[in-house]
Amino acid sequence: MGRPNMTRNAMPEQPPLLRSHNFDEVALGYTLWQAMDEARRCLHCRNQPCVDGCPVGVPIPDFLQAMGQGRMERAYEIITSENNLPAICGRVCPQESQCEALCVRGKKGEAVAIGRLERFAADYALLAGCPDPRTAMKNGDKVAVVGGGPAGLTCAGDLAKLGYDVTIFEALHALGGVLLYGIPEFRLPKDLVQEEIEKIASMGVHIERNVVVGRSITIDELQEEGFKAIFVGSGAGLPRFMNIEGENLNGVYSANEFLTRVNLMGAYNYPRNPTPVKVGRRVAVVGGGNVAMDAARTALRLGAEEVSIVYRRGFEELPARQEEVHHAMEEGVRFRLLTNPVKIGGENGWVKAMDCVEMELGEPDASGRRSPVEKLDSRFTLDVETVIIAIGQGPNPLIRQTTPGLSTERWGGIVVQEDSMQTSKPDVYAGGDAVTGAATVILAMGAGKKAAKAIHESLQSKRRAL
Repeated sequence: MGRPNMTRNAMPEQPPLLRSHNFDEVALGYTLWQAMDEARRCLHCRNQPCVDGCPVGVPIPDFLQAMGQGRMERAYEIITSENNLPAICGRVCPQESQCEALCVRGKKGEAVAIGRLERFAADYALLAGCPDPRTAMKNGDKVAVVGGGPAGLTCAGDLAKLGYDVTIFEALHALGGVLLYGIPEFRLPKDLVQEEIEKIASMGVHIERNVVVGRSITIDELQEEGFKAIFVGSGAGLPRFMNIEGENLNGVYSANEFLTRVNLMGAYNYPRNPTPVKVGRRVAVVGGGNVAMDAARTALRLGAEEVSIVYRRGFEELPARQEEVHHAMEEGVRFRLLTNPVKIGGENGWVKAMDCVEMELGEPDASGRRSPVEKLDSRFTLDVETVIIAIGQGPNPLIRQTTPGLSTERWGGIVVQEDSMQTSKPDVYAGGDAVTGAATVILAMGAGKKAAKAIHESLQSKRRAL
């Protein structure tokens, strides 16, 4: 039985006024005592509902029990039996809507801080130099993984553990996908991402960088080269825009471009890295998701004096994690809710202002969601020098355009069988944002894990049939 305390241990953090001027990690992590104390709050329920809420099926009560006993290396071993990227998941996974949402302790108090404890176990293991996950002897079957983001890394890691000869083909010069180019340093340190990727590489996974599948080589050509199965985890890096006047002005960024310049190209560390990003005094970020919060908080750290989130729905409808919204507010980001841009104005080719209208929420539609409706005569102008559009992104069309026999949705997502992630093309699987559109890191990992299992079962079945 866990300890009776109904409240969780608070996470130490940088003070808002300090952190809003640096790119160091905001959350500082538990101490050993705090981690053990928090782990002991687990009730060790017989039916373990928290495990059902984890897309990768981590045996949560088991690792919490080990942590409560101070057996951190054992806790890490339990976590990595199912999760190849625990230090990352502990930081960016929306536990509050998944495992922690189902925690029985949370029914009469606060849920156990499962994510914070996963982070602690992973950080402890990295510092202690715990052994890499065990892998089986190579079985001789080659599998290709397209994309080195969360879905691809998970699929590659799981297959390597089973003895497959796995090669990741990554379009960029570095692996990580959204972990590297999308999530800011203050939420997910890049050194840590690299360490977790190196652990997967240490399992014998081969890495081919700067290979754009669909251009450098096609899916069909990979099959001709002897890859018995292919997993496509190419993500969703194609930005969406609002199609309003002025979006082509200098000073208008997609969130993808803005965050890629800052994170992957190191603009957060200028002038040490020669990639400056001009933000001006006043910045408007259009959107209300986690990407919008990342862009707004990044702009603040780059020196903007006033940063506003412009979102057409209300506070209750914000899709971003509550923790990210809370941090943004603490740091001074303004929230202009029930507001929608209709035009971006410029001067000499540069952004000068953004015209907006006020919105109100109408009656619920068939899904139960209230749609925003424009208020009459509500138009007003915001003076801004930079506008960042963060309203979502879709899959790059390259793979679907160059892969005969691959069925896709009208909006570009690859069609798969939900139970196996198998596509319409034989021996080709897909998962993550390339299938769902932009979603969470952990859901992409869950898809990669499911695909790895299906690939293994398929190839084993073929072996038995020989």
